[in-house]
Amino acid sequence: MALERQVRAKLAGKRDPEQEKEAKEWIESILGKKLFANEAYEDVLRDGQVLCQLMNKLKPGSIPKINSTGGQFKMMENINVFQKALKEYGVADVDVFQTVDLWEKKDISQVTTTLFALGRQTYRHEEWKGPYLGPKPSEECKRDFSEETLRAGQGVIGLQAGSNKGATQAGQSLGATRKILLGK
Repeated sequence: MALERQVRAKLAGKRDPEQEKEAKEWIESILGKKLFANEAYEDVLRDGQVLCQLMNKLKPGSIPKINSTGGQFKMMENINVFQKALKEYGVADVDVFQTVDLWEKKDISQVTTTLFALGRQTYRHEEWKGPYLGPKPSEECKRDFSEETLRAGQGVIGLQAGSNKGATQAGQSLGATRKILLGK
């Protein structure tokens, strides 16, 4: 029992209230309604309905059926369908939380991380004109060099190749000179 309490305390320590606040505001602004006024963040998201609605706003029709009744398996199915839609939207596998992280409230900080990954991905979808969450992802900066420029670069010896640009140890006298005594 004490170990379980320690684990819960450690996971709770990973949570960032400021990030959760940003995620809540982002979700509410997209869905156009107050959701988190009277309930805890994780309790509102737990059954997956809000997450599925969010995904359908970002990409209409991405989740055709959202379960609103049924047992825990139907609610967990909502989370799984949301995760699948996330990946299809372009969120990397490594950024997607595990179902138990939310359903059993094991790692709510990972759920927030996933929402930020989704928010960053919205920048890459030109059809999305709504609010964004998180920083804009960097874009490729591809450069094309002419043959002349590439050839000029081949004649340069980089410092990693061992060039010391003419520096020598001439004139250095650190400590006593080495004495070699023969015959002793």
